[in-house]
Amino acid sequence: MKWEEVRVQYPEQWVLVEAISAYSKDSTRHIEEVAVISSFTDSTLAWKEYKKLHLADRSREYYIFHTDHKTIEVEEQKFVGVRRRFQ
Repeated sequence: MKWEEVRVQYPEQWVLVEAISAYSKDSTRHIEEVAVISSFTDSTLAWKEYKKLHLADRSREYYIFHTDHKTIEVEEQKFVGVRRRFQ
């Protein structure tokens, strides 16, 4: 689904989406097509659902956006830190 369609179908809501088609350019993630997983009126509930899904499968590209935004782009940040491996 294109972002314009999401905005029409889910006006003034928070949406949890999975990127179906996206690309990176100049440290920005450009999201072309998404699948809507859930919609929320409260961002706190959206983040709880995001965390649950992200922990279950970190390979999938989930985002939360508010449909008031005309475009969706995500600034990419490089991970700087230490990852621990638990055994």
